Amino acid sequence: MAQSVAFLGLGVMGGYMAANLAKAGYAVQGWNRTPGRPGEAISAAAGVTLAPTLAAAVENAGVVITCLGDVPDVEAVLIEQVAPLVTPGTLIIDTSTIGSAAARDLGATLAAQGLRFLDAPVSGGDMGAKQGTLTIMVGGSAADFEAASPYLGAMGKTITHCGPVGSGQGVKMCNQILVSMNLIGICEAMLLAEAQGIDPQLVVDVCNQGAAASWALGNLGMKVAQGDFAPGFMVKHILKDLRLVKEIAAAHAQELPGTLYADQLFQDVAALGGLEQGTQAMIRAYREG
Repeated sequence: MAQSVAFLGLGVMGGYMAANLAKAGYAVQGWNRTPGRPGEAISAAAGVTLAPTLAAAVENAGVVITCLGDVPDVEAVLIEQVAPLVTPGTLIIDTSTIGSAAARDLGATLAAQGLRFLDAPVSGGDMGAKQGTLTIMVGGSAADFEAASPYLGAMGKTITHCGPVGSGQGVKMCNQILVSMNLIGICEAMLLAEAQGIDPQLVVDVCNQGAAASWALGNLGMKVAQGDFAPGFMVKHILKDLRLVKEIAAAHAQELPGTLYADQLFQDVAALGGLEQGTQAMIRAYREG
């Protein structure tokens, strides 16, 4: 029998993820730190019960799933608020992006309190969250991964056990490098197409059938060309992720010049007021920087 699920963090991603759990038949208690966000309405419309407090959300929950912002947010919610309230053996699945070191530390802290933990960052943007097609990279024990698989399967399409706690975050960091570098290529390709009078849709249609094919080109290519900066994944979030990447690289004495360049472009967009625009707003660094 499926256990009740507490879903903490009903933002752009979390609202859809909680909704898909409810659509799959799970009893979901949702909670968001900031009331009134669109994700609350999205999840409630799908059958999620909105809890008035975090304590009410996790009461009797056998599984707690979080989708939050940065490392301090996750630590504050899980260590300070959730851990004292739930029973030993509760499975906690964090889908936030917090980096491998933070995930390992968090897992150890929760394990010391008798709680099970998986780091399970996701990729696929708001559309992937909405359609339930997210790629989910999971770190933790094989037994906990097996127990979590039905819940993860309600939210994602490609779900991979990457190794012990922290491994999911490690793969996600690599993913964020690829995402960022891909956007550099898309921006520069669109600028070159524009200079030659080539229809950007033609670039997307043709190039996405060959060696240059990518999720980003298919989903963000025309947004770059048309200046559509509505967020699926915000600039402020990729900047946080690249900060984590740089921390890992520094710890291993690695130089990642491409990552540093992408980070600088996003920093330029932030300086132009684009922190809450989608990552496709990178083109602004070229056009306005």
